[in-house]
Amino acid sequence: MPRQSIFNMSLNKIYPALVQKAERKNRTQAEVNQIICWLTSYSQSDLDTQLAKDITYQTFFEEAPQMNPNCALITGVVCGVLVEDIEDPLMQKIRWLDELAKGKSMEKILRS
Repeated sequence: MPRQSIFNMSLNKIYPALVQKAERKNRTQAEVNQIICWLTSYSQSDLDTQLAKDITYQTFFEEAPQMNPNCALITGVVCGVLVEDIEDPLMQKIRWLDELAKGKSMEKILRS
C-alpha cells in the first residue's frame, strides 16, 4: 500500500482495525481510546465527534488539538522501521498508535 493511501483512508475504517488489533493483544476499546486521547489531546467526547464524521486519517491528525509532548519518547520498530527514523511527520504519528499493539503495559505506553 502506498504511503499516501493510508492518509486518505477513512478514520471510520481504520479505527475498528485499531480496536481489533488491540483486542488480539487482550486490550480493550477503552484502552485504545485512552491512548488516542493521550497522543492527540482529544477529549473522549471530541474523539466520539471525530469518529461520527466521515474524515480521513490525515484530517483526524491535522485537527488534533496538539500532540502529547511525550510522544517524542516513543521508540521502537514498526513494520521493520524505527519509529524515530520515520521522516514523514504524519506517518510517524500514525505509527505511534501501533504502540498499543505491542502488548506493553499502559504505564509504559502513556509514559507514566
